[in-house]
Amino acid sequence: MQITILHQAVSADAAPDEQDVLQQVAAVRQALLPLGHRVSTIPCTLDLAALDRQLQQHPPDLVFNLVESLAGAGRLIHLPPFLLDARHIPYTGCSAEAIYLTSHKLLAKEKLRAAALPTPAWVSATPSCQATAPDASRTWLVKSLWEHASLGMDDGCLLNNTSAQDVAEQLPAFAQRMGGACFAEAYIHGREFNLGLLAGPTGPQLLPPAEIVFDSFPKDKPHIVGYQAKWATDSFEYQHTNRRFACDASDDALLATMGGLALQCWALFGLAGYARVDFRVDAQGHPWILEVNANPCISPDAGFAAMLTQAGISYEQAVARIVADTRPQVAPSQPAPFPTPAARTTAGTSAPATPTPATATPAPATPATTFRYELTAQDPDAIAALVAATGFFHDDEVLIAKELAQERLHKGGASGYEFVMVEQHGRLVGYSCFGPIPCTATSFDLYWIAVHPDLQGQGMGRILQTETERCIRTMGGTRVYAETSSRPQYASTRAFYERTGYHLAEMLADFYAPGDGRATFLKVL
Repeated sequence: MQITILHQAVSADAAPDEQDVLQQVAAVRQALLPLGHRVSTIPCTLDLAALDRQLQQHPPDLVFNLVESLAGAGRLIHLPPFLLDARHIPYTGCSAEAIYLTSHKLLAKEKLRAAALPTPAWVSATPSCQATAPDASRTWLVKSLWEHASLGMDDGCLLNNTSAQDVAEQLPAFAQRMGGACFAEAYIHGREFNLGLLAGPTGPQLLPPAEIVFDSFPKDKPHIVGYQAKWATDSFEYQHTNRRFACDASDDALLATMGGLALQCWALFGLAGYARVDFRVDAQGHPWILEVNANPCISPDAGFAAMLTQAGISYEQAVARIVADTRPQVAPSQPAPFPTPAARTTAGTSAPATPTPATATPAPATPATTFRYELTAQDPDAIAALVAATGFFHDDEVLIAKELAQERLHKGGASGYEFVMVEQHGRLVGYSCFGPIPCTATSFDLYWIAVHPDLQGQGMGRILQTETERCIRTMGGTRVYAETSSRPQYASTRAFYERTGYHLAEMLADFYAPGDGRATFLKVL
């Protein structure tokens, strides 16, 4: 396959964060060549017309997108992938839309908050973009709205015991050092973690979480990963912000919660290829999502590469998986087909029909939380055991759940039943079953959604719901119906549907039995 590595043009006197992309280009090229690919590179500038001509003159089979900015501006990061979309050229990593949404940090935070995912309160210079009370006094951290790499961030960006209104008035004074527009985020004093995700044959894999340790920081020095900590190799901050992977057993529940949140971010933003989610954990042990990075640095000496090493995944294997997760590009005259369940991944991509050297590289058998869409012979019994373990269902209902899985195995797509399976450490921990309602154009039934009791309350249900709805949209569905019991035992189930955007459309008293009505919930996609 002819692969073109696309990156921003870098001048000789560029800052270290800009120069870093050249290391990524060299590493990716070195990984692609042994996989049998032909590789070229294009440095991208603001002259997108020139880029368009280059791509037309030497059309690649695939673009490996490493663009992090244009002309030194991170807010232009999405322009090259939008051009690739317009020219129907497939490219690695996240879509242009996902890159735009995650790069604009306030849009990302608004999307997180709308999905009820924990992200710190914020203040901007625009009142309509604020998410906190104007008179709330606390400690704030000023951040660039668009730029990554902690541009402009240092100890002076921390504003102590300041009201939101006062912070908003001070923001214009920070604009120049922050590379333009900026905002302030409520400072979470506590631990900091980075969680990487890498696409795989059955969905995104969580990489070992990395904790940033603020080693020997003076008592009055803020625990922040600013620009110095990332790029100034001779600075105190750089030398004393270390990465560690070994966590105590007491952190298992916290790490599981953060892993669930990271997977929710993957589904919520439609991420693909690889990504990183950054967290702070407060004194009470509650994790807060700081940023979703749809295009994290993959230099061999960066954090993402360190996570790959911890997971036992070689750099070459990771690049092969990123290439394999590339979304197909379809010309407007050819409507995109709905991929078969076996080919779908969390990010909505489709696996190539014929394996290339890149896709042939096997994924290492490392512990992961993954999605799966096709059933195996063992799944009917595993589903029955999972449903029974919840304690919510009668024996005959458990039998029905098993029979639907057997029907899917026997008839395939003709059964009318689709599945989303969630596995953790190789064990089935959740699943959903859904399908189109006969004699309707775009309505779907959500027949089952169940999570093992060990993972309930950790966001796994929302992850399943989000991915199920994505699959339904891909199949052309616009309305989802979910039925449950009116019994008190199902109060949490009804509340779950309401929290995830469903509303009660119908209540039929005594439907299942006297005193056991049927509550039908509806969500319009």
